[in-house]
Amino acid sequence: MRTRTPAPRRRALTPWLFVAPALAYMLLFFGYPLVRNVVMSFQDYTFSTYFTGEAPFNGLENWRTVFSDELFGASLWRTLLFTVGSLAGQFGIGMALALFFSRRFPLSGVMRSLLLLPWLIPMVVAGTVWRRVLDQETGVLNEALQALHLTSSAVPWLSSPDQALLSVVLVNIWIGVPFNMVILYGGLQEIPAELREAAVLDGAGPFRSFFSVTLPLLRPVVTVVLVLGFMSTVKILDLVLALTNGGPAHSTETLGTLTYQLSFLRLDFGQGAVVGNVLIVLSMVFAAVYLRANRGGVNR
Repeated sequence: MRTRTPAPRRRALTPWLFVAPALAYMLLFFGYPLVRNVVMSFQDYTFSTYFTGEAPFNGLENWRTVFSDELFGASLWRTLLFTVGSLAGQFGIGMALALFFSRRFPLSGVMRSLLLLPWLIPMVVAGTVWRRVLDQETGVLNEALQALHLTSSAVPWLSSPDQALLSVVLVNIWIGVPFNMVILYGGLQEIPAELREAAVLDGAGPFRSFFSVTLPLLRPVVTVVLVLGFMSTVKILDLVLALTNGGPAHSTETLGTLTYQLSFLRLDFGQGAVVGNVLIVLSMVFAAVYLRANRGGVNR
C-alpha cells in the first residue's frame, strides 16, 4: 500500500516546486561560471591550457601579480571615477527630465520616445559614432565649436590623457540618461498628486516638496536605478573599447578593459579572472551596502 505524503509537507514543498526551475537556471548559468571564475584565479590558466588541458594551481600568485601592478591600482581608481561620474550625471539629468515630463503638455509623448533612442542604440555603435563626433581633426563637435568661435583650436577630446576619461564619462551619461528617465518617470506616476498638493498648501516650495515628499516616496525606485546602474557601469567594456581602447597612455583603462587586456590580449586567463572577481566583489558590496542603508531608511 502506497503511503501518501502528509498534507503539511506537501504544502511546504509546493512553493519549492515552482521556484525549482529558476533555481536550476541560476545555478547552471550564474552559479557555475562564478565558481569557475574564482577557481581559475588560483590557477596558471593560459592559452596553452586549451591544448594541454593542464592548469596547475599556483596559489595566490595571480592575485599578487595583479595587485602589485601599478596599472591595476590606476584602473581601479579610474573605474570608481568613471562609475561615480556616470551615475551622478545619469541620475541627475534623468530625474530632471522625469520631473519635466511628469507635467502633461503637447508632444510630451513624442519627445519621451525620441529621448529613448540613445538607450536603444547598441553600445558599440554609439561609441563608434561618438568617436567620429569627438575626433580632434575631423569631428563635428570641434568644427561647430570653432565655427561659433568658442575655441581657437581643436580640442583633443579623446587623444589627450587629461580629457579622454571625461569624454568617455559624458558619452556614457548620454547613453544612460533615458533608462534613468523612464524608470523615474514611472515611479513619479505612482505618487498620488494629493500628497504634493497637500505639501504646497502647507507652504512647501518646489524644492521642499521634492525633498520631503517626492524623493522619499521614490526611494524604492531610486534603489533599483542606482543598483542596476552601478552594476552595468562598473564593468563597462564595449563603450571604452570603441571610443579609446583604454588609451591614450592607459588614461581610460578601467577594470573592465583590464580584464579584457589580460584575458584576450595577453592570454593570461588566471590574472583576468582575478580582476573579474574584483568587479564582482565591488558590485556585491555596493548592492549590499546600498540596499541595507535604504532598508534602514524605510524602517525609520
